[in-house]
Amino acid sequence: MSIPRAKTVAQYVDLVDQAIFETEELHMASEYDMESPGSSRKFADKLEKQLRVLRNSMADGSYAFANRDLPFMEIVHGQPDAFLPFKYLLRMINETHRKGLDNDGD
Repeated sequence: MSIPRAKTVAQYVDLVDQAIFETEELHMASEYDMESPGSSRKFADKLEKQLRVLRNSMADGSYAFANRDLPFMEIVHGQPDAFLPFKYLLRMINETHRKGLDNDGD
């Protein structure tokens, strides 16, 4: 199963913005998680920082697609879905980064 990619620059930027929002929500939720305090907090800060670096590079024009994983994929691969419920979103961002915009419509 192939991972979908953004079709336009605006969609790609929106995916990154969504991921930042989800990461902020995850961070806030981890502060109130009494069952496993700090489980998500351990990686949420780093993930948010890496997403903001990506978003800033898009805003300042220094971003470039490349056929390699974005730095946050190390976090994505290392976390179970229960701790990172929006993995699909991060995978879509990474797939778009690696392969470019989906102009084929596939």
